[in-house]
Amino acid sequence: MLSRAELLAILIVCGTKKRSAVSLAHEILDSCGNNLAELSRLEVAQLQRFHGIGPKKAVRILAALELSRRRQIDPLASGQLVRTAREASTWLRPLLADQPFESFYVLFLNQANRLLHHECISTGGITSTTVDPRVVFRIALHHKATRLFLAHNHPSGNLRPSRADISLTRKMKEAGIMLDIQVVDHIIVTDGGYFSLLEDGLMD
Repeated sequence: MLSRAELLAILIVCGTKKRSAVSLAHEILDSCGNNLAELSRLEVAQLQRFHGIGPKKAVRILAALELSRRRQIDPLASGQLVRTAREASTWLRPLLADQPFESFYVLFLNQANRLLHHECISTGGITSTTVDPRVVFRIALHHKATRLFLAHNHPSGNLRPSRADISLTRKMKEAGIMLDIQVVDHIIVTDGGYFSLLEDGLMD
């Protein structure tokens, strides 16, 4: 079985006159603590700081990592049962946990808790993202969803919800009541786990 450095070297293809592709791969991985999640957070410009990595190689590396991420979420298919915050976080972690910016996702379910659709509603900066409830419920009505799981990440790794998170959750819940669409939970996902506003009594 090839090591991480050897796999990365295949993507790099060739090193420099003084260094092999494997040696360059080791340098890149060492800078990220040999953590692929940290590597995936790098941007093209950051990868180009390594001598021997140009824009094409940087894009190739990040594209491979993105494909790996999407492979992990393939099981999140239509018809999948999502009943608890733990189940929702398990499916969403590959999408959310290693993002360098906040992203807000919604799982749209039917009355039997089977997934009808999932979608990224918005992406923002390091500390926040803006969500328009009208967008969420328009999508819910389109897919005939009756139950929603809200989810977003905290790039800082802090699992505690902010005041804005709690306020948005209550606003979404109130809007859902008028449309007979239940906002089941709002979860925060990080590399270290998840936080459920429902489980912590913050959905009221």
